[in-house]
Amino acid sequence: MNQEPVDIETQIAALNLLDHQEIDWKRVQRTAYLIHQHFRYDYPGPVRDLKQRLLIVPPNTYGDQQCIVHRLLVSYHVAETSSHADEFANHVINLHIPYIERTIDFEAWIVVERSADHGPHILPGSVLSDPRYLEPSALTQPDDALQEVAAMLVAEDQGGDQAERQQSAALASRINAWVYRTLRYSHGTTGIHTKAAQAFSLGYGVCQDFAHIMLVLCRLCGLPARYVSGHLLGEGGTHAWVEVLLPALERPGEAIVRAFDPTHGCETDLHYITVAVG
Repeated sequence: MNQEPVDIETQIAALNLLDHQEIDWKRVQRTAYLIHQHFRYDYPGPVRDLKQRLLIVPPNTYGDQQCIVHRLLVSYHVAETSSHADEFANHVINLHIPYIERTIDFEAWIVVERSADHGPHILPGSVLSDPRYLEPSALTQPDDALQEVAAMLVAEDQGGDQAERQQSAALASRINAWVYRTLRYSHGTTGIHTKAAQAFSLGYGVCQDFAHIMLVLCRLCGLPARYVSGHLLGEGGTHAWVEVLLPALERPGEAIVRAFDPTHGCETDLHYITVAVG
């Protein structure tokens, strides 16, 4: 099933595929990525009228990133397919499969381009007061321990008054570094339902847990922030990080996006491809 009329085989053939480890990324101004993703769902028995909602294809445009073409292949006949942008402008694919035996496979091919000289990612200033980015979710409810950490990190910010500190990119960077230093990466020890406070108590987790803990701390410190799901070159699977939304000082009334990866203790760069935010 082809989700786009563009000939993706032609697009792929035109790419000069390189090993990302052999590239001098400091010299890169514009680059294209080929994403190939395969996943399988297993069920205990036959399923009728399966309805699937997929967030695996990036938005057409996101900051300096453009989704050039994509194709989604499904191992069963798809009766209905549609796509829409959700409340966060993510690209959502809806599928209706009349019947499967036990297993269904999805295979996605995606070509994305990014530009290093695009400039900052700018959003309307209204995002700075959006409660979705300031209030806790079910997985990011703070406990006393996380509240103490947030108070400590805010107190360490020496520049400006309280309001300026809450809008500080330096504070966001300090939170990112603190999460990176404090937590230990441990695969398979937490799950998709693990809460930030639980992972913090354990002292370890995966990228989702690092991102959730950073979200808690940013929001406690007054920094609007949101979760990002995407790809990091060399990881081989999906990855999670955090976007912090700050006032664009040179563009009054607008906000600037700063993306941090607390799992690796850095800001994101051309190694990262955003698929969805929330």
